[in-house]
Amino acid sequence: MSISLSSLILLPIWISMAQIQQGGPDEKEKTTALKDLLSRIDLDELMKKDEPPLDFPDTLEGFEYAFNEKGQLRHIKTGEPFVFNYREDLHRWNQKRYEALGEIITKYVYELLEKDCNLKKISIPEGYGVIVLNPNENYIEVEKPKIPVQSSSDSSDEPAEKRERKDKVSKETKKRRDFYEKYRNPQREKEMMQLYIRENGSPEEHAVYVWDHFIAQSAAEKVFFVAHSYGGLAFVELMIQREADVKSKVTAVALTDSVHNVWHQEAGKTIREWMRENCCNWVSSSEPLDTSVESMLPDCPRVSAGTDRHELTSWKSFPSIFKFFTEASEAKSSSLKPALTRRSHRIKHEELICNNMPALFEVMIKCTQNDLGLSDSSEE
Repeated sequence: MSISLSSLILLPIWISMAQIQQGGPDEKEKTTALKDLLSRIDLDELMKKDEPPLDFPDTLEGFEYAFNEKGQLRHIKTGEPFVFNYREDLHRWNQKRYEALGEIITKYVYELLEKDCNLKKISIPEGYGVIVLNPNENYIEVEKPKIPVQSSSDSSDEPAEKRERKDKVSKETKKRRDFYEKYRNPQREKEMMQLYIRENGSPEEHAVYVWDHFIAQSAAEKVFFVAHSYGGLAFVELMIQREADVKSKVTAVALTDSVHNVWHQEAGKTIREWMRENCCNWVSSSEPLDTSVESMLPDCPRVSAGTDRHELTSWKSFPSIFKFFTEASEAKSSSLKPALTRRSHRIKHEELICNNMPALFEVMIKCTQNDLGLSDSSEE
């Protein structure tokens, strides 16, 4: 077990403090001197003195790690998973090492997408645009500002010397408290606070903001939505607040395992009628893809996504979704209603290739397949 320089220095200090506290009044001067010494110690600088240089390899091999046949990161020599606390009592160094390795892994994953998954970077066809909303990021974390402590004795009739002495004691007490807190919990270097993003403090606010500032301002004549899970609730809220605008610009909406509720959200009759004609919800179900699923809500039709896993509903239903969008687009062009919203039979997979949107189809399908293979997708 390694012992850092900071431990060696602090140990005799605490021993000396304990010995002094057992002494009599004659030891007060020594106590004051030791307290003054403690208040002058910069723990951050002290911990850096015995810290190795932040010089890390730029390859997986340099870190002595590799991915095995199961795609698991393992140490080349020991076969063990990644260990964060590579060096004891050096949290800052371990964190920097972790970040450096993470950058290498990111590049490695991108290489896998092109080599092993045969993915290609394809530009979206001329005339198409894609907007990916970010409804889950509603605030940023910043360091909490330090508010100077105002002396409560400023307005009193105490002599100036006594006030200064009180202020000095207060500052010394705060220094000791901060010092102890850093020593007890070195990982908590800063006290953070949350600042909510203006007009984007919730997924619902974010959807309305993106609509007002980007989608509504665009020249697009046909707009399609794919909304997963809570995103369906956010879309219904958007309709409630911008009903006329959404109806005039949106051609079709594909929901995947949406958690919206037209009753709780108090969606009006005209909204429910529009959703019945222009929306379809692919829900998690063990039934084959596109099998009709009963609903207790009087809104849009529900069909099976071909999987009972919530996080896979978007990926599994993409062929049907693009077929749905194509038919809705053609129907709008010919002033006809789309006929795909009410389907009770399973559509053959090979019939669902969207011929007039091949590039966009390829990008969305392959990117989503990759995303699901790399992470545990949660509600978006």
